Amino acid sequence: MQDENATHTPDESADGLSRRTALRAAGLAGAAGIGLGAIGTGSAHADSAAATATGRVEARTGRTMVNVPFEGRSTVRVGIIGLGNRGGSMIDLFLAIPGVQVVAICDPVKEKIERAAKKVTDAGQPAPGTYAKGDHDFENLCKRSDLDFVYVATPWDWHFEMAKSAMLNGKHVGVECPIAMELGQLWELVNLSERTRRHCMQLENCCYGKNEMRVLRMAHAGLFGDLLHGAGAYNHDLRGLMFDPDYYEGPWRRLWHTRLRGDLYPNHGFGPVSNYMDINRGDRVTHISSFGTPALGLAEYRKAHMPPNDPSWKETYIESDRTISLVQTAKGRVIRLEHDVSTPHPYSRINSLGGTKGVFEDYPARIYLEPDHSDDQWHNFGDYANWDHWLWKEHSNPPGGHGGMDYIMIFRLMQCMQLGLVPDFDVYDAATWTAPVPLSHLSIKAKGEPQEIPDFTRGEWRKKRSGVDSEKPSA
Repeated sequence: MQDENATHTPDESADGLSRRTALRAAGLAGAAGIGLGAIGTGSAHADSAAATATGRVEARTGRTMVNVPFEGRSTVRVGIIGLGNRGGSMIDLFLAIPGVQVVAICDPVKEKIERAAKKVTDAGQPAPGTYAKGDHDFENLCKRSDLDFVYVATPWDWHFEMAKSAMLNGKHVGVECPIAMELGQLWELVNLSERTRRHCMQLENCCYGKNEMRVLRMAHAGLFGDLLHGAGAYNHDLRGLMFDPDYYEGPWRRLWHTRLRGDLYPNHGFGPVSNYMDINRGDRVTHISSFGTPALGLAEYRKAHMPPNDPSWKETYIESDRTISLVQTAKGRVIRLEHDVSTPHPYSRINSLGGTKGVFEDYPARIYLEPDHSDDQWHNFGDYANWDHWLWKEHSNPPGGHGGMDYIMIFRLMQCMQLGLVPDFDVYDAATWTAPVPLSHLSIKAKGEPQEIPDFTRGEWRKKRSGVDSEKPSA
């Protein structure tokens, strides 16, 4: 299976590093506190930004967004920011869902705009508004009065401010992973969602994987007994893609390996396991302890594959080739997270869940449950297909990539907006699933010292509520 979010970029420029990327990079050091100033100097620039609001519960300035439904509408009007590999393919799924109209698109690269606009008109919809006048034209897209939802599929550096712009202009927003890179930014998105009454969601497609949704329903039905532990990961060899000048928009993703030492991409593993354990819905994560290996993989790859005059030779990599984190929950459960995109490794998200009655492990999928099994041997997970989520029973062969999980995610989100339902996940989940990015960095710097994970829900986690394990709507 290929990388879910390796394609989260607007278009690449012909020379690999676009003017837009260069200008953006130059401003990061001062604006974000985690910028290109970290190159060659270690991660000192990252620490102050990462530490912002560690463990602190901020005073609520609005009302909770827990159990807040969308406003029902017959047609969902969508604006898309970022038309690279990811956004350029996800537009097909929005156009495939009845009652969804792509009203506006944004990317500074003209060819991407033209290609996406043609997809819209070929689908029989009116030509979308186009926004390609520089880095900040997304702000004008967000100001439109005829949009209900903004979808963000751009490099990570932009996610926070684009989500912020959408909410300030009265739009619900969904953002690809991770939703922000600093703890203070996560709190700001939580506060802004509460004040504007707009949903801000981490569009974590792996939560909608067929295996993940089956395990989720089995866990909630008690088949695993009392839950004790889980594991999730993003172990995917991205070395070739990160040094490919035509795949990502310049070196933006590789440059994060010069800035932070921790888990840069926890969401794919953390989101599904959080759902199994009802995190923010009866339990919450409280602390994270992280450890990291030396950073050798990217430098070795560069030595073997890149010419001596390549700009990458100016980079000093500090990101641990493999990070391993242990997350504790309020109920005493343990979640293990791993991240490794810099060494040879078959693709794996681990996706494991264990309890007092048995255990599931993915890659490959296998299961052992009492009383069904008693021979200490792994068994066929396919035997439990009757536990598939209703979304997978209704859409047994969904279109799109990643085994159909992308389509299932977008279909369900648009369904919630059309029917006026509470979304399957909210800003509190987005903040929780992304918190390991800055906190794992701080923990590794402190030789594994536990870091407090804030309660972004401000106590609402104690209340049981529905999530991705949703009931089929009657409408």
